[in-house]
Amino acid sequence: MNKFERLILQIGESNFNKIKNTNVLVLGLGGVGGYTVESLIRSGIENITIVDFDKIDITNLNRQIISNLNNIGKLKTDEMEKRILSINNNCKIKKINEFIDTKNIDLIFSNNYDYIIDCCDHLETKKLIIKNCTEKNIKFITCTGTGNKLDPKKLEITDIRKTSYDPICKILRSFVKKEHIKEKVLCCYSSEIPIKTNSTTISSNSFVPASAGLLIASFIIRDIIK
Repeated sequence: MNKFERLILQIGESNFNKIKNTNVLVLGLGGVGGYTVESLIRSGIENITIVDFDKIDITNLNRQIISNLNNIGKLKTDEMEKRILSINNNCKIKKINEFIDTKNIDLIFSNNYDYIIDCCDHLETKKLIIKNCTEKNIKFITCTGTGNKLDPKKLEITDIRKTSYDPICKILRSFVKKEHIKEKVLCCYSSEIPIKTNSTTISSNSFVPASAGLLIASFIIRDIIK
């Protein structure tokens, strides 16, 4: 039996082949990025580049799908690769174990991708992704803050100009305006007002980042087969 039989039943063989032949890059393998990759792979994506410089930390256990008690301290890209191949060993995986900034942004854009999904936490990197993707006409989604949020129903994918409440979106809106970017800048964001805590550490949970990742994967798959 085909492991993707139930999906093919839903979307058809031709659409499934479109998904298989799509080339995707996911930047950031944390709470959002991990679930994005997971869902894309379980939806038939076979060509994927995963980007993250970080190692799994014990504090990741409450929200990151690749984390468990047996892989603390290991590279996220290595653990994500193992997980991908345990689901579909036909996948062609490229790993980039780097923190992406102005000095090495070419690591992202030296290859041709159908979609780039930005799930990283760093604003300057997000700006680089937005600027390069819009200039090169590459489809992309950037995910903004899922920390300090409790309600996954408040998540949506929309143009950055239509966002509100989210402090990361506010900064990116200003950047888009300053750079005179006219193209649509799709983002996954939450309209929920952030929860205030007594700590400078951003709070998080298992369900809001996961829901954002699944929402992004759903958007990508539906866009491929539309």
